[in-house]
Amino acid sequence: MKNNKLLTAACVAASLAISSPSVLADVAKVAVSQIVEHPALDAARQGLLDGLKEKGYVEGENLEFTYQTAQGNPAIAVQIAKQFVGERPDVLVGIATPTAQALAASTRSIPVVFTAVTDPIGAKLVKNMDKPGRNVTGLSDLSPVAQHVELMQELLPNVKNIGVVFNPGEANAVALVELLREAANARGLNVVEGTALKSADVQAAAQIVASKADVIYAPTDNTVASAIDGLVNAANQANKPIVGASTTYIENGALAALGFDYYQVGVQTADYVDALLKGKKVADLPVKVAKGSDLALNQKAAAKLGITFPASVLDRATSVTE
Repeated sequence: MKNNKLLTAACVAASLAISSPSVLADVAKVAVSQIVEHPALDAARQGLLDGLKEKGYVEGENLEFTYQTAQGNPAIAVQIAKQFVGERPDVLVGIATPTAQALAASTRSIPVVFTAVTDPIGAKLVKNMDKPGRNVTGLSDLSPVAQHVELMQELLPNVKNIGVVFNPGEANAVALVELLREAANARGLNVVEGTALKSADVQAAAQIVASKADVIYAPTDNTVASAIDGLVNAANQANKPIVGASTTYIENGALAALGFDYYQVGVQTADYVDALLKGKKVADLPVKVAKGSDLALNQKAAAKLGITFPASVLDRATSVTE
């Protein structure tokens, strides 16, 4: 009888050990879905991984970090989401709007953290930024579009027409273009729009837009970002400058860019993942807008275009590429 009691106690202890969060958390399982690979989103993913490492999560030791890209295809994003949900990770991370939407639609129980999402409410990821509810929260990278328009006027005092190419199938892109229209209208400027449903369409759309615009605005649209070289080529052919919403566009040839350091966006996203792994509830983690913005300038592009940066702009620059 005594042996039976000991055996029963051992079984109960084993059962508790298996179901204990502290034991389950010995290896944290984080699955990351990214809509497409381009420098900004790649930097966010690396920032997430490094941010988790700073908090003590080491890949291959106590962190299982799974990553897949949807190659710019929302249908593939849905497939990835279903696969990840079936693998039951501790936290799901969606980098950019389409992948975050796919993850959120695939589970109501696994916590979903989004990042690099422009308009979480418009994308129907959350109903309230302060009280996200459900199982979804995260970090917005809402661009300071009004500041972008101000920058264009500082650089090009005679600007009248702002050209933009975007993917109308991306909720984040639609929201950004609406903000662009509002900011431009408030300053008496016109917006010339071109649409691209896939990366291969960006350059052709940009060529049409560049023929009618004084400056090209490059938003944080994932389709545009993945084909930024095509946008730059079209602008160069028309001898038109590009002002970007991501500082990563500078290395591709943009004249100026005001935007987030996406590596730091990823580091900030790690705060959410860490909190959830430590037992915090999604409802206790309000949606935030990423902190910080950098102004990057491209002197080489300015020289080609015959543009001189005003002292007021140079004084604010966080980086100047020669």
